Amino acid sequence: MRRLGTGIGWRPEIADAVELMPGIDWVEVVAENVCPGHLPASLLRLRERGVTVVPHGVSLGLGDAGRPDPGRLAALAERAETFGSPLVTEHIAFVRAGGAPTAAPRLEAGHLLPVPRTRDALDVLCANVRVAQDALPVPLAVENIAALFSWPDEELTEGQFLYELADRTGVRLLIDVANLYTNHVNRGEDPAEALADLPLEALAYVHVAGGFERDGVWHDSHAHPVPRPVLDILTDLASRVAPPGVLLERDENFPDPGELESELAAIRAAVETGRDAVRGSAGPASERAGTRGPARSPAGSGVRERRAVPPVGEDVRRRLGDGQAALLGALVAGAPVPDGFDAERLEVQARALAGKRAGVVAQVAPELPEILGAAYRPAFLAYARVRPMTGGYRRDALDFAAHLLRPGELDDGRVRRAVRAWWRERSGPVPRSRRPAVRLARATRRMVLRH
Repeated sequence: MRRLGTGIGWRPEIADAVELMPGIDWVEVVAENVCPGHLPASLLRLRERGVTVVPHGVSLGLGDAGRPDPGRLAALAERAETFGSPLVTEHIAFVRAGGAPTAAPRLEAGHLLPVPRTRDALDVLCANVRVAQDALPVPLAVENIAALFSWPDEELTEGQFLYELADRTGVRLLIDVANLYTNHVNRGEDPAEALADLPLEALAYVHVAGGFERDGVWHDSHAHPVPRPVLDILTDLASRVAPPGVLLERDENFPDPGELESELAAIRAAVETGRDAVRGSAGPASERAGTRGPARSPAGSGVRERRAVPPVGEDVRRRLGDGQAALLGALVAGAPVPDGFDAERLEVQARALAGKRAGVVAQVAPELPEILGAAYRPAFLAYARVRPMTGGYRRDALDFAAHLLRPGELDDGRVRRAVRAWWRERSGPVPRSRRPAVRLARATRRMVLRH
């Protein structure tokens, strides 16, 4: 596996700071947030300097019951080729449910949700990963995610699930140590046991991020400093294998550049502490403790060999799809909580999804928070309770504006007119300001005024 070094997640809000930071070997960009034909100048300058750029997908839905969308795969492949990336990454998560192969209406979560650690889910995930691998021009690495709740009747631990996935598909792993900590707090899972079960020779790189605790639940916010327990898990991992790369994620509430550089220094120190533990012992911790599971490839040997994966029957996809649709319906559409789930935890997850949705729509359509002011967030959360997302965030922004224009939603006539103008400008296949008839009318009006 190519050595990446120390990196940081590139975001427009910190683009200038990232360019000036010393010791940045590589950056990761959210694949859906960049357009190959209109790349930010900052990213182009980083590439010209030889800084590696890795596209990180968030919407492919490899854990969905259905097959990966060819259009999303083509877009991810295009970004890898544009940046000359050595690999691309995605998540072990489902992001939409319903529709084929189920009879339920199609819904989108708007965020990453955990797949059940069952044999059915593993079979579907392996098949979907194979589809993605065949469509991408570079190797794929998949990331473990944070979870606020557990599925009932799971059959495998996280380490066993990831081991089986890597063993059967040859896929590389992006291990997020912050997510291991989140699952420790929220689900009582031991990060050391998970690391002991993982095929660390398949490690592509590592994510590190911060979060916060509220009412006994840890939220993986990517908006707070990295806590010491997360750095300790990173040290444990580094005592078992030399990470090819380590990356700091920060998605909002950005601190000044000096604080980011201090966090990067703490990450480097945590890795070095793990390496010192190896140098001061007879070998890596995993070797001293003994390996688990089937025989592994030598550490650092790179990609694991693919095993033959039998086709997944439609009955398996349907069983998984029915469970995911029932869960997502409870989270975003007010459906009953499925048997076996913790209703309080699902309520926490539902609020988190609605809040995430409000935040992303505000980024996609920043004019709406400007028009509505302080009323934006409560108005959006009220809308989200009655209108699940079905077509992505841009569609969601348009649907929210249309919802506001219904009788009784907006009392302020000035605000209502502004929302209507915004919706009309963006609701057609081509913005009104770009349509030939509108341009001609405006040009004619300017000529009349001049004369």
